[in-house]
Amino acid sequence: MGFAKSSWMLLGLCLLVTLPRGAVAGSVYLNGVNIDGVTNQKFDKCTVRIDEHGNVFIEAAGYAVKPVEGAQAARPPSTPSPAREGPTPTRITKRYFLVAEQNVRGMVEYDIDVYLNAKWLMTVKNNTDQEVIDISRHLLPGRNTVTFEAKKLAGGPRKSFSPEHYLTVTIGEGNESGGNVMIDNPLVTFKRTAADNESVSKDYPFSTR
Repeated sequence: MGFAKSSWMLLGLCLLVTLPRGAVAGSVYLNGVNIDGVTNQKFDKCTVRIDEHGNVFIEAAGYAVKPVEGAQAARPPSTPSPAREGPTPTRITKRYFLVAEQNVRGMVEYDIDVYLNAKWLMTVKNNTDQEVIDISRHLLPGRNTVTFEAKKLAGGPRKSFSPEHYLTVTIGEGNESGGNVMIDNPLVTFKRTAADNESVSKDYPFSTR
C-alpha cells in the first residue's frame, strides 16, 4: 500500500494523535480507506476524527491510497447519520397565511404565480389590492418550499417606474380573529416594484411547526 500526494499541496500543520496507554486501539483510515500497519507517514493539512470505538479517521486532501496488488482494503466501519437539529413534526400545530398587497393597484404591472412544494397554489394579479389566504392545509410538517414566478406585464406604456409602488407577498405564522388576520411570525417575503423590469423566479425554503 502506498500514497500519492498532489504536487500543489502546501506544507502545513500535522496533527499527531496518540492513544492513552492501556486503551484499546481501533483502526486507522485515510480518506475512508483502512491503512492499518502503515508506518513512517506524515500528512499535511489534515483533519483527524476519533470515534467512540477508537477508530481514527484522517481526511487529507491531495492524498490517495494505492493498495498493493492482491490485497483487499478494509472498509471503514459504518457511522451513524448526523443528528438533525430537531425531530420532524408529525403534524402542523400553527396556522399559516399568505398575504399579498400592493400600495397602488395596477402600478407595479406584475402577475405572480405561487407554487407550494412544486404545486401551483394561485396567481396574485396585478389589479388586486389585497389577498389573504389560509395555506395551512397545503403545507407539510417540517420543511417546505415556496416558488414565486413574477411575470412583467407587457403591452402599452408603463404606468410607473417608481420603486415606491410595490407588490409584496408574505408567508408566515398567524392568527385570525374577528375577520382579521395577524401575521406574528413572517417567514418569507417576496417583493416587486414598478422600477423592476424583468420576469423572475425564486425559491424560498421555510419550516412549519
